[in-house]
Amino acid sequence: MKKTIDIEGMTCGHCVMHVTKALEGLDGVSGVKVDLEGKKASVTVNPQITDAVLQQAVSDAGYTATNISDGE
Repeated sequence: MKKTIDIEGMTCGHCVMHVTKALEGLDGVSGVKVDLEGKKASVTVNPQITDAVLQQAVSDAGYTATNISDGE
């Protein structure tokens, strides 16, 4: 299952790295692609991963997940 996360607060490549590591560190996440310009992340997750878990991972990395939607 694919999810798209809109993320506020990313300004550079280090931000992308922090968000990528935070999302990849979750059990059940098999793919992460963070787009700095688009201010979003595309993640492949198993159905047990809730939006709240994804939002918390982004928050723990120091950024704000403003919207999470299904698909690309």
